[in-house]
Amino acid sequence: MATVTGDSMRPALRPGDRLLVRYDRRPREGDVVVATLADGTLVTKRAVERRTTRTGEPAWWLLSDDPRRGVDSRHRGPVRDADVHGVVVMRIWPPGRRRAVPDSCGA
Repeated sequence: MATVTGDSMRPALRPGDRLLVRYDRRPREGDVVVATLADGTLVTKRAVERRTTRTGEPAWWLLSDDPRRGVDSRHRGPVRDADVHGVVVMRIWPPGRRRAVPDSCGA
């Protein structure tokens, strides 16, 4: 599980939303993931595209759904595969918003 603490993933996610995370699933473009940025910050962001780090390691470009808020790959660079911990599959709290988390296409 993970809990959303900021506004950067609005409108898909809101502060206080509790998320079911699959730690055994590899992300695909459009998935919302839980990851650690280079500065050690644990975040929930959208995996936008595959990239590589400066050292050539496979990585993800992670972005906020609301580009005016939050810190993401625009500020910290691509996130190594090893630092992408899991894929969000469902919002489980609050009860009235319980549903699968939409991908970037709204599916």
